Amino acid sequence: MDTKTEAKTETKTSSTNFDQEALLYHSQGKPGKIEVISSKPCVTEKDLSLAYSPGVAAPCKAIAKDPSKVYDYTAKGNLVAVISNGTAVLGLGNIGPAAGKPVMEGKGILFKQFAGIDVFDIEVATNDVDTFCNAVRVLEPTFGGINLEDIKAPECFEIEERLKKEMNIPVFHDDQHGTAIVSGAALLNACAITHRKMENIRIVVNGAGASANSCAKIFIALGARRENIIMCDSQGVIYKGRTAGMNKYKEYFASETEARTLTEALKGADVFVGLSVAGALTPEMLKEMAQDPIIFAMANPEPEITPDKARAARPDAIVATGRSDYPNQVNNVLGFPSIFRGALDTRSTQINEAMKLAAVHALANLAREDVPDKVSATYGGKSFKFGREYLIPKPFDTRVLMRVAPAVAKAAMDSGVATRKIEDWDQYSETLEALQGPSKVFIRSAINRVHQNSAANGGELPKIVFPEGTSTKVLKALATLVEEKICEPILLGYPERVKEKIAALDIPSLKDVPIIHPASYPKYYAYVERLYALRQRKGINLREAERLMSEPNYFAAMMVHMGDADGMVNGASIHYADAVRPILQTIGVYQNGVPAGLNFILLEDKFLVLADTTVNFNPTAEQCAQIALQAAKIVEYFGIEPRIAMLSYSNFTGTDGTPRKMKKAAEIVRQLRPGLMVDGDMQADTAVNEEIMERLFPFSTLKGGANILVFPNLESANITYKLIQQIGKVEVIGPFLTGVRRSANVLQRTTTVDGIVNSVVFAALEAQFIKDVLKSRG
Repeated sequence: MDTKTEAKTETKTSSTNFDQEALLYHSQGKPGKIEVISSKPCVTEKDLSLAYSPGVAAPCKAIAKDPSKVYDYTAKGNLVAVISNGTAVLGLGNIGPAAGKPVMEGKGILFKQFAGIDVFDIEVATNDVDTFCNAVRVLEPTFGGINLEDIKAPECFEIEERLKKEMNIPVFHDDQHGTAIVSGAALLNACAITHRKMENIRIVVNGAGASANSCAKIFIALGARRENIIMCDSQGVIYKGRTAGMNKYKEYFASETEARTLTEALKGADVFVGLSVAGALTPEMLKEMAQDPIIFAMANPEPEITPDKARAARPDAIVATGRSDYPNQVNNVLGFPSIFRGALDTRSTQINEAMKLAAVHALANLAREDVPDKVSATYGGKSFKFGREYLIPKPFDTRVLMRVAPAVAKAAMDSGVATRKIEDWDQYSETLEALQGPSKVFIRSAINRVHQNSAANGGELPKIVFPEGTSTKVLKALATLVEEKICEPILLGYPERVKEKIAALDIPSLKDVPIIHPASYPKYYAYVERLYALRQRKGINLREAERLMSEPNYFAAMMVHMGDADGMVNGASIHYADAVRPILQTIGVYQNGVPAGLNFILLEDKFLVLADTTVNFNPTAEQCAQIALQAAKIVEYFGIEPRIAMLSYSNFTGTDGTPRKMKKAAEIVRQLRPGLMVDGDMQADTAVNEEIMERLFPFSTLKGGANILVFPNLESANITYKLIQQIGKVEVIGPFLTGVRRSANVLQRTTTVDGIVNSVVFAALEAQFIKDVLKSRG
């Protein structure tokens, strides 16, 4: 068997295996990929009477009186129909509506995953334009928008044109406009990298279907000249006077040219845009293009030319494809979810050209920003930086929604198609953040509280010191923290090295951040003396104190202890125990305080605090009580009433061992803070399920379900939070250190940039709280 035959056999086997995997994915368990779930509780007879008869009559009457109330009482405002007749499904052609249904379900998943939009997929059994339009038009009362999908050209053009005129909700054919919007962003950036101007570039579009037509139109809207665009189809160049295989949509792009073939059209061209078939572009054709050719080979599943072949022929080429296994993937998911989000949130009557162009520019601009570590982590740790292999954002970059949806919403309002105005853009941004998970909501609420506290203190921000001044993760996190006005950071390290690292990471917002080298600090020897005074009876002599104070972690802790900083965050590059030790030996715990780790378990509508997850192996009843009191203060930072459960393996026995310890802990808490809601010992399910508590233990003083869970020992707490982190449908953040006299947080070495941001937000919030307490004491 020759090499080519072996390669073909291997490719065929791989394809067969993948197909089988895809079939299992769609068939195992519940067939398909989607389901409908209730957004309201429906577990009691009362719930049922509200959800349906007789309670449902009330919103029905309200909507009948004022039709706009349909957006207040139903899901219409967040519901999109994905509609197809299956005449142009992916690269499979006209396979019919039923065979196209898996694609439409998949589209619904993308809407939900990337923009929180609910979808009903609708497959229509007709190829007739009139019948199709009539079927869709009468659905307007149900949906907030219509996404047309996989409809062949030229019928798709007429269908979209008619429905846009006949309906007062957005109608969007993603096959046309989604590809155009994303490739438009990529083209803007490719031109910037190669120092070209849109009005001067020569473009060859291979393919004359829906996507090709829309791409060419959006390129013109972005500045390209129509006379500089040559479009080709399966019969060659579309030129003035050609009659074979023409229609009015192709006629629009007929060129005055002598070129009759793709090869001839590409001579001297700057850009190739392929929306055709695999292999359509050969290395020989590429050699005839201009310097730094821009190649968008977007045929799926196989591109017109692969990037490796393109670069072998033209090492100076910039290449994009529609595939995720190559750089510069032109993926429609960068467009349609966020575009519909902006359109739905303004209740727009259509998605117009201004909104599409707003999306193009938002995507292009986002690609020029630094890429967060969490995006890199999603792609196996690969780093991305604006350039030839990173023209457009990655699909799993959560910032896409945050940039594109507001841009589209603003364009809708400015162009007059929005029927609902967005007045508070900061609030809108927070609403979009909330779609990305409960941790975003939780951290944003903490950030808002930091801002409120700062405003109440004349704009003063807490000073937080960072011992790991050259840590890439720390510096990237500081860029966000400075931009969000969370704290005034202080970096430790050799100033020249720290500045070099900041410059290498291109974070100009940090250029004015104070950088301190411990041994050069004016108070260095005062710090040494203070450490010696604190530790002289614990084995530390003056020389050792001086050595320790030259270490950034001890120096940072002493800055906080001496009041020269309000808090510190460390641990990004050292073991947890090594990071905690300087804090405990220098800052120390407050009176009766117990150093302990807390983790937050974030659910859709509430959070739980777990303690102690990191420090105390087998705390006493007194320590458990103190840990509970510390956790209660943290919960009170958020304006929420603490409800504490002392956990055990039994419910209210308290006769021996762990149950007895946790019962005693609850009693101590009641003595120290009589107003707190606390009870124990109890099992974990009893603690969090108020129905169990009310039914079986109505005597308990814990009402409404616990939000603070104090575990009897370290292993049970640590195992629980790490298990939940891996298998639960919740988010876990932390751990956060409590019980210390001043604000100090210790990171895990495996933490991400987002994790550091979260930790600093809590450190800042705690620093403000402690400062206010100290002020109140005079």
